[in-house]
Amino acid sequence: MVRTIKSLGHYRGWRRILTAGAMSFVATLAAVLIVDLILVPISALSIVLAAAVGGLVGFCWVGTVSAVRTVQAIGALNTRREVALDSMIQGLCVFDSQYRLVVWNEPYRVMYGLDARGLKRGASLRDLLIARQAAGTFAGDVDDYIAALKDKIGYNNTFAVDIELPDGRTIAVIDTPTPDGGWIATHEDITERKRAERELDHTRAFLDTIIENVPSPIMVKGIPDLKYLLVNRAAEDYLGIDRRDVLGKTSARVFNAETAEMIDVADRQLIAAGGSMFRDEHAVVTPGNGLRIVTSARLQVVGTDNKPQYLITVIRDVTERKRHEQRIAHLAHHDQLTELPNRAAFNECIAATVDMANAQGDSFAVLSVDLDRFKAVNDVFGHKVGDALLHEVARRMEAVCQGAFLARIGGDEFSIITSVGPQPSSAEAMAERLSRIFENDIVIDSHSMRMGVTIGVAVFPEDGADASVLVANADAALFRAKSEARGSIRFFDMSMDTQLRERRALQQDLRKAIENNELELHYQPQANIDGTVTGFEALARWHHPRRGLVPPTDFIPLAEESGIIGALGEWVLRTACREAATWPKPLTIAVNLSPVQFQHGDLSTLVHQVLLETGLPPARLELEITEGVLIGDFARAVSILRRLKNLGVRIAMDDFGTGYSSLSYLQAFPFDKIKIDRAFVINLGHSQQSATIIRAVIALSRGLDVPVIAEGVETEEQRRFLAGENCAGYQGYLIGRPKPIADYAETVGRTVIDLASRARIA
Repeated sequence: MVRTIKSLGHYRGWRRILTAGAMSFVATLAAVLIVDLILVPISALSIVLAAAVGGLVGFCWVGTVSAVRTVQAIGALNTRREVALDSMIQGLCVFDSQYRLVVWNEPYRVMYGLDARGLKRGASLRDLLIARQAAGTFAGDVDDYIAALKDKIGYNNTFAVDIELPDGRTIAVIDTPTPDGGWIATHEDITERKRAERELDHTRAFLDTIIENVPSPIMVKGIPDLKYLLVNRAAEDYLGIDRRDVLGKTSARVFNAETAEMIDVADRQLIAAGGSMFRDEHAVVTPGNGLRIVTSARLQVVGTDNKPQYLITVIRDVTERKRHEQRIAHLAHHDQLTELPNRAAFNECIAATVDMANAQGDSFAVLSVDLDRFKAVNDVFGHKVGDALLHEVARRMEAVCQGAFLARIGGDEFSIITSVGPQPSSAEAMAERLSRIFENDIVIDSHSMRMGVTIGVAVFPEDGADASVLVANADAALFRAKSEARGSIRFFDMSMDTQLRERRALQQDLRKAIENNELELHYQPQANIDGTVTGFEALARWHHPRRGLVPPTDFIPLAEESGIIGALGEWVLRTACREAATWPKPLTIAVNLSPVQFQHGDLSTLVHQVLLETGLPPARLELEITEGVLIGDFARAVSILRRLKNLGVRIAMDDFGTGYSSLSYLQAFPFDKIKIDRAFVINLGHSQQSATIIRAVIALSRGLDVPVIAEGVETEEQRRFLAGENCAGYQGYLIGRPKPIADYAETVGRTVIDLASRARIA
């Protein structure tokens, strides 16, 4: 009825009622008057009352009809309102000033999983939150939540908050206070939007991380102002300044004028042409890293309006690569220690010099230079001092070789190509100047050293019409000079060529000597000081088909120079062990090892295999090494010696006393035997120094508990001296010369029957 009255209060409602009442009044009055005239006279008061009653009836009828229609309209309006509210994406709820629920929609109920039967108008906020707790969509404290909400509404400002539901959903709530003290709240499920935002943030962070860590400098500019918007870490390192000093600035404010102009021209060209642009290696002066050599790729990025928006530049800094290439090119043609040209550069230079001399009809010379006593410096003072010495030698030689080409060929060998001019006088003058610069001592790390040079010279075209022949003949002259007199100067002559060719021919014949069965072993006895034979040393002999017996002093150095020593040493080891394994008496067999054998291959594995193949007990094999084995890669040599000794074989130091570091080597490795060089034994009776050295070595060996055997004992007098000094044993012509093992058949325990059996087997 209240809603009806309110409805009737509208202007159109009252107009209808008044009209209806007036019409009813007039109609009733007319009807009464007609009755009065025709049928029964009626008083005026009755007429008026009848008309009034008619008007009142009209009023009631019209009002009732209007109210019904109004209620129907309000119901339809409410239905449309509810449909509209339930069609919202957001949940909606309205509270009055008493924090009681006035309006809500279905999305709100569904969003929080509330029972429709439990929702009613007038429900308190507390009841609503408790219902949400029961539904599992509210996890906080009810009182704290209400207190916080009241505090925020009290400011009479709209406020928003994102809440996390226990099931993981995120709801965005916007509370808007109303004038009557209540508020309207909208609730929107933004879970997917938040997930998308997180994924977008993750993607952005991922891309930022990728771009930041790309090893190539990347810079992005805005178009059209061409100010830097992005600079990654690599670009920051490339520029050499903090990126904060770059961002928001143009090239002109970052680079010098010339570089900035170059960059701007390239940028403008790309903007005008569109697409992308690559620029090959070019120089850029960076603000913090100086001159850099780079390649650059530029790419124009179009915005959503299809207009150029960004310009991306990717830089590849090839400065270090260029430096490495230059360094590699330098190293390929220069010696790293002395910075002199190396063999490769020398070969190129001499080829070019030969061509030029041929074209101009000129002459020049090649000098092969070898340092004297350099090996002793390395042995005594170590390689660090040796390297410093080579550096100083190179400096002095450069000062002399002005106008000539000086190269370090390797080790302590140098080669010089003189400039064209009168020969051989120019070459001789240069060789003499080289000799004079070493007349004074060289001081390295407080060590004073006296050096010298031996020089071989070959002149173009007399001594060789092409580079290879000329160099070979200069080497031949050097070889002759070293053989005849260290510190001398020798020019090439044909006799040297003949000698060199013979040496090369002998070297070639040696390669075939093993397979042609031209090699054999002779055995020299080793004995206790009382003359009891304890073993033999195996010594290689070469019976050349044309030259006859070639001395070991000739073919062993050849084998070491050419690399044949590996195969030769293996043959000697295997043959000696096989022979010793057949001896009835368990005598030892000594085999010499070359320093070259320690530099190539697996020596310990070879010895182990030979022992297994031949069946020789390891304790019967004695390996003799010289000091040269330990010079060079000392650690590697000692490691190999230890592996050999672990096999059970014995290790002897041969030629003891002739080197420079023999004593230090005794300290570094536990040798099983020391062999005194024959040079000291031969001089017994003629040189007091030799006797003193032998006494010292024997005394040293006793202190180290290492037996000593003396080589080269040829007389009884020498043996008696050694016996008097308590020398353990000896070797030499006095006990026996090197001979085929058949000559020592009785010594090794073979009988006539044994010899006959071996002959039949052979």
